[in-house]
Amino acid sequence: MTVKKKAGARRGAAATTAATTVADADTEQRILDAASSVFLRRGTAGARMQDIAAEAGVNHALLHYYFRSKDRLAAAVFRRAATRLLPPFVAILGSDLPLEEKVARIVEHELDQLRAAPHLPGYILSELNHHPERAAQLVQTLAGVDPERVRPAIFATLAKQLDERVKAKKMRPIAVEQFIVNLVSLCIFPFAARPMVMTMFGWSDDDFSRFIDRRRRELPDFFLEALAP
Repeated sequence: MTVKKKAGARRGAAATTAATTVADADTEQRILDAASSVFLRRGTAGARMQDIAAEAGVNHALLHYYFRSKDRLAAAVFRRAATRLLPPFVAILGSDLPLEEKVARIVEHELDQLRAAPHLPGYILSELNHHPERAAQLVQTLAGVDPERVRPAIFATLAKQLDERVKAKKMRPIAVEQFIVNLVSLCIFPFAARPMVMTMFGWSDDDFSRFIDRRRRELPDFFLEALAP
């Protein structure tokens, strides 16, 4: 074989490998998209692999080829779902932004993400209840460090801001954990209890969306004013 033919063969092999890699990535992504949709709607226990395969448009064997088992696929879906909420939340809390801006940004981020995926809160809460070990694993995976190292850095920054407010008599004393849990709860509850809330007030989907628009504007001030001395 001539040098030119060998070079051409190598280029052809490289192009084939690259195309295969892209195709593999596309298939894996399509499976993960389908699994996310099914898991969020039905929960891990109610999701069936054949339903995921049908939604992804692949055969059942490909699910096992890419993810080996339902447990591995469930872990990948959970990691992807929580990634939408946790990293920006952690970054905002641990930043040097003024407290008012932190609260406003957290409310905006959480409500925007939950509006885009209203089944997310119920799914995440269910997964954490059934697999509590995933909480620490998730923080470590996303932050790249042990949760025990992440937690003090976040809490110290926020605690200092709260203490300064209290000393200036602009806020009643509140523990950092109470501040965080209260704020997150106010964001998540309408989505976690969406069917009940909509039934209680006789709302349509559009009514609920308008309610979230208003909550996005009003919740930051409501939250901080509730802590005024």
